[in-house]
Amino acid sequence: MPFPLKTLLIDDEPLAISRLRRLLDKHSDTFTVIGDATNGAEGLTLIETRQPDVIFLDIEMPLLNGFEMLSKLTAMPMVIFATAYDQYAIRAFEENSVDYLLKPIEAERLARTAQKIRALVERNEPESRSNPMTESVMRLLAQMQPKKEIYSISVKTGEKIRLVPLSDIAFFEAEEKYVFLSTVDGQKFLTSYTLTALAEKLPDTFVRVSRSVLVNRQKISEVHRHFDGKYLLAMSDKKSTKLTTGSTYGDTVRQLLEL
Repeated sequence: MPFPLKTLLIDDEPLAISRLRRLLDKHSDTFTVIGDATNGAEGLTLIETRQPDVIFLDIEMPLLNGFEMLSKLTAMPMVIFATAYDQYAIRAFEENSVDYLLKPIEAERLARTAQKIRALVERNEPESRSNPMTESVMRLLAQMQPKKEIYSISVKTGEKIRLVPLSDIAFFEAEEKYVFLSTVDGQKFLTSYTLTALAEKLPDTFVRVSRSVLVNRQKISEVHRHFDGKYLLAMSDKKSTKLTTGSTYGDTVRQLLEL
């Protein structure tokens, strides 16, 4: 891997990118900045097309945050996080060989990062060819990422975007390639989400009960045993919808519904 290393800056704060560029100019023998992005989606595209050796990455960004962007990469460059997390968190990551820079980034601290990167590359260690992130580090990243509380799901109705409160949603159901939202008053809307994405995004009141159904357990009025380990859920929506759980979801349903 020849020096200077091809470097991308990914941060939603233009001032942070500008400051980092100025600081990196003093380490032009180690880094050469080939571009920047202001959100995770742009960063993902830029990484795939420009194939950098190193990225300086913010965590909290629109569209895709730093964690989500990393999870979608097909090839992992070396990652240097620029974050507002406290010193305790930074020490935890440094112990796992992932470099972290606390904002605002100080010139002296960046100089140590440059030395560390040069040492990795010059020793030709495997970590220098891909980001040295173990599964334990990724789990630590996920634990530190604050889970955003959501109150509604957006759906498109004609030329408008409607926000449906979670309290109005009875269940989500997949039909072929599409996922529909059904409300307690009997309305049905097409969503832009997959069931898997919804299960990760929504609070614990929403339960995956089959491959094609995700229900609001606060809207379940009755539960009946079905055959083959399945259950029949009677919903308290206007249509009194009956939903059948998947046979492989029996234990999950019993546990979540305290049966």
